[in-house]
Amino acid sequence: MAQGFETRQIHAGAVVDAQAGTRITPIYQSAGYVFDSFDDAEARFAGGGDRLVYSRHSNPTNAVVERRIADLEGGSGALLTGSGQAAIFSTLYSLASAGDHILATASLYEGTKQLFRNNLARQGLQFTFVDAEADDDEWARSFTPRTKAVYTETIPNPKNDVPDLERLARIAHAAGVPLVVDNTVATPYLNRPIEWGADIVIHSTSKWLAGHGSVIGGAVVDAGRFDWAAHPEKFPQLHAVPRPGVRSFVEVYGTRAFLPFALTVVNDYGPTVPPTSSFLLLAGIETLSLRLERHVANAQRVAEWLEAHPDVVSVDYPGLPSSPWHERAQRLLPKGSGSVLAFEPRGGRDAARTLLDSLRLVSQMTHIGDVRSLAIHTGSTIHGRLSEADRLALGITPGLIRLSVGLETVDDIIADLDQALRLAHA
Repeated sequence: MAQGFETRQIHAGAVVDAQAGTRITPIYQSAGYVFDSFDDAEARFAGGGDRLVYSRHSNPTNAVVERRIADLEGGSGALLTGSGQAAIFSTLYSLASAGDHILATASLYEGTKQLFRNNLARQGLQFTFVDAEADDDEWARSFTPRTKAVYTETIPNPKNDVPDLERLARIAHAAGVPLVVDNTVATPYLNRPIEWGADIVIHSTSKWLAGHGSVIGGAVVDAGRFDWAAHPEKFPQLHAVPRPGVRSFVEVYGTRAFLPFALTVVNDYGPTVPPTSSFLLLAGIETLSLRLERHVANAQRVAEWLEAHPDVVSVDYPGLPSSPWHERAQRLLPKGSGSVLAFEPRGGRDAARTLLDSLRLVSQMTHIGDVRSLAIHTGSTIHGRLSEADRLALGITPGLIRLSVGLETVDDIIADLDQALRLAHA
């Protein structure tokens, strides 16, 4: 019988330690693992089994987290990385080589776009950003013979637009490439992109999955159903024979070839997550659904209060009926629209400065998905490298504040925002 989400977030992928019988997954703090013999070492390095080689490659604590996240997302497997940015890098470098092209929706977290525009571009990857709402013809014109993926986010922050994942999957698959979705803000509790057609799902596990602001990490989840065999010209790295007598990734793994290849990228570049971080991440995942219910409820209340406040010019949150994304959010995010919102106080940048410096409960810092409420002025920080014209084109107005709503008593969050707004407009 299929088990519920809450049961799986506690039990999926867990293995009772054979020696000590521990019910909680232990921290296996070891760099390497003893080989049984010469032949065993050779066999492990050849791959294909579950025996461990080195913790840069895999670790028993990390393996439990990988199985659990894959289960919650409905994927065939998962791979942990040292950060969300490392998850993005590892995914795109597994799909594309220098000179190849990635299509991305225009509204993405700015840190991701900086990775695309700067270091990945410097290493030869080309990116085109397309409005997610552009018509099919514009999307079709944006593909090139070297396009290797379509990339988007479930809920881009801070503007909280909601792309139509089902449509983007159709567009990507018509061009013979996978849809990659960053599902950090929604988490698998609010949305599972694979159910809407996504092929690869990415997480910054530092956010809601861990939930307590204590660790950095990332994850890559493979749906395990993209037909890599049908596109040898697009993905030659998956079809290449490493040496005589060794089969290609596609020959060995079929539709699940992506993740084993991505593991070689992580192993070579080394963005490994330590097992101590995975231990804390596991503890966070066990309460994911409970925390998200409160996160969403608090965010909805705060968004409604801000929208009604006379000193607030605008609020970006798809849970509000006034949001242009509200109807789509009801379809794609029936359990809630996440817990990040953006708002513009009357008075622009100066008002935002006074407001943020007047907060007593809400912390002014760059992070989201914490149990604590966090706020930041995006134009001077996350989007600070952009020109004013570029910021405005993205909807980053002079006073825009991103607020990650935490789990404090919601009346206390509102009271803190209220006193800060009053000081900002005294």
